[in-house]
Parts: sequence; C-alpha cells; structure tokens
Amino acid sequence: MAQVVNKRRERKEDPWMIVVREYIFLIVGSFMVAIAFNMFLNAFNIASGGVSGISIITKDLFGWRPAFTQWGLNALLIGLGFVLLGRQFGVKTITGTIILPLFVFLTEGWPTITTEPLLAALYGGVGVGLGLGIVFRGNASTGGTDLVAQILHKYTGISLGIAVLLIDGLVVIGAAMVYGPELALYALIALYVTGKTIDVIQVGLGVSKMAFIISENLGKIQEAILYDLDRGVTRLPAYGGFTEKERPVLLCVVAQSEINALKKLVQETDPDAFVIFTNANEVLGEGFRR
Repeated sequence: MAQVVNKRRERKEDPWMIVVREYIFLIVGSFMVAIAFNMFLNAFNIASGGVSGISIITKDLFGWRPAFTQWGLNALLIGLGFVLLGRQFGVKTITGTIILPLFVFLTEGWPTITTEPLLAALYGGVGVGLGLGIVFRGNASTGGTDLVAQILHKYTGISLGIAVLLIDGLVVIGAAMVYGPELALYALIALYVTGKTIDVIQVGLGVSKMAFIISENLGKIQEAILYDLDRGVTRLPAYGGFTEKERPVLLCVVAQSEINALKKLVQETDPDAFVIFTNANEVLGEGFRR
C-alpha cells in the first residue's frame, strides 16, 4: 500500500509546472483572440459585445485605437471592481487585461482572409471562442465586461447570466445604431458562435450519455451493467409518485458507442423497464477522462 501511495505522489505534477502551463494558456489564448479580433471582427466593424465590441464602436465614433480603448476600459473596470466588489484580483486576471490589448496593438492591421461579413463573423466568433476557451482552461481571465456583470449582480440581484446578456446586448444595440442592423446581426452571430466554441473547448466534443433506469429487476440489470457492459452503476433511492412505495433508480453513464448495447441489455433483462437517456457533456473519472 505504501508503494502505491508513493507512486501516486510521484505522479503528482509540480505546482510550478502548473503555473507555467496556465500562463502559457493565457498568452496563447490571448494572442488567438487578438488575431481573430483584428482580422475579422475589427476589420468588418462587427462589435460582438464586451470591451472589444465597445472598442470597435469608439474607433469610428472618436477615432480611438481599439488597443488603447481596451487598456483604458479594463483599468477602469478593475478599479471599479476593487471599490464596489471588495475583492482581490488574481495576478493572471490583471495580466490578461494587459496582455490582450498588447496583442491587439501588435496585430493591428493584419489583413483579413475574406471579403464576406458573414464569414468574418463566423471566423471571428470561432477564433475568439477558441482563444477565450484556452484562456479559461488556464484558470485565467481577460477581465472586461464580466466585472460589470458581477457589479450588477451584487447591487441589483439579477443573475450573472442575465447581466452578461444585458451588457452584450447593449453593445450590440450600440453597434446597430452606429453601423446599422445588418452588422448588428453579424455581431449576434459572432457572439453566439463564440459562446458555443468556448463550450467545446471547455467540455470537449465527446458527449456521453447518462441513463436512469427504473425496473422491477434492478438487481439483474445492475449485474449485467457491471459485468457484461463493464460500466459502473449507482443505485439511487427513490419513491413512486403514485404508489408512494420505494422504487430505486439505477444511474449509469456510458459512451456514445455503448448506448445500443445498454438498450439491448435492459430490454433482454426487463422488457418493461423504464429508461431515460440524457446528455452528459463532460464526464471525469475512471473509464472516462481524468
């Protein structure tokens, strides 16, 4: 037993390596966001929310360079965060608010690869989402209007999700007033694609299935799942809504390729079993990703 514990300790990653990896993620992700911003969103005036969207609008209204606008707004927002939220910001968050505008400044003027605004919205949304997803994987942040959302959440009680949508919505409305409804629609498309791309980076493309099984022969089904399908299973306590009698439920998570095998196994064991399948976007643990 002692040898096993020692081996596990040896496999534990050096904390300094974790920090280095997270900063690499922050730098690489910020660089990708800056490239996507300048080559697609900024090039076509697609203000898809956030500080970056505001910097596109102020570029045409006042002639301010986007990088300088982003630096100024991020500094202002961090200051408000200290005063109104009373929190200590991590070094990586402050680094992100500095390094992203720096990359925006350095990549300013890079030529775009398309002449179609719709393709620019799609490319820009994917690029920004990919970069932000990598930043988030490094447990970092680029600051921005998320801080405003937290302030609204604290002082108004509205949820963070609604606050973020409200702020991004105001930016898109501003884009509609400056650039017209067509580019505002492209901004909404880019915003949606960004969110979906972040989800893919965060949880991966693989979607597992979670099954809830209700049966009179739970013991046989449980045994079959454990030894025939070679998957773990959990028995959950439950009660029938009509009979009010104890009616345990089996919970099992399987890979996409194992769904038919599980269906066949349950059908052969108990044709009257009640089975519910639902998506499990990210499964961590033995038999899946660690």
